[in-house]
Amino acid sequence: MSPVVLKEGTSPIILAFPHGGVHIPDNIAAYLNSNGLDRADTDWHIHKLYEGLLEDATTIQATFHRYVIDANRDPEGHSLYPGQNTTGLCPLTDFDGNGIWRDEHKPVSDDVEERLQAYHVQYHLAVAGQIERVKSLHGRAIIYDCHSIRSLIPHLFDGKLPDFNIGTNEGNTCASSIEEVVVSSCSEAIRYSHVLNGRFKGGWTTRRYGNPEQGVHAAQMELAQSTYMSEQNPWKFDDTKAQKLRLHLKSILTNLEALALEGRV
Repeated sequence: MSPVVLKEGTSPIILAFPHGGVHIPDNIAAYLNSNGLDRADTDWHIHKLYEGLLEDATTIQATFHRYVIDANRDPEGHSLYPGQNTTGLCPLTDFDGNGIWRDEHKPVSDDVEERLQAYHVQYHLAVAGQIERVKSLHGRAIIYDCHSIRSLIPHLFDGKLPDFNIGTNEGNTCASSIEEVVVSSCSEAIRYSHVLNGRFKGGWTTRRYGNPEQGVHAAQMELAQSTYMSEQNPWKFDDTKAQKLRLHLKSILTNLEALALEGRV
């Protein structure tokens, strides 16, 4: 299976999906324990949720699961959130802090390097290539990094997560006008909560590529999965919830596209 599925569009918007993949090669799956094989930390149905919301957007999907290697982590292994519980480049635990590997088969340095080249590098070559292509079309590109996570994970954060979690690394990864549009669009979503640069401030993709001075803007959207699906196994997509949420996601993306096309970034 190809590590990346790419659809090129003509919009200045690039939708990136680093954590929606569920594929784990047999030789790696053989070393996972039953907890790891559950794949609980998937951004379940994330591509389906965004599908068709912005017809001309470029989409980049990682097909591999984050337990193989995490496409949204620093390849050098540096933590994005020092001092806070998180998972690493090749995770050893799930989001609840429970082991995912059979004890004698945890990834070692050679495994990490092999997976970096086969998966992580391939995903980011696609991201970087599409940024250059889109920027050549419009003079600018906006990377909208699409994520979702369970709304209650005590190991990672206190309390219930807001519905919309916007990450711009404290405003460093995009123009202020982009941040304002996303926050404003979320504010208009009645009965949904939102936060800017709360627990999730933007992962490695957002921080690596966001360079407003060079015309490349990046923002991460971490959605609480309670907004569109069941958060319990088998993690079923909820059409009624999703239909309501998609209206607001479409508004966010449409407003961002208009901002870029009008040259207001």
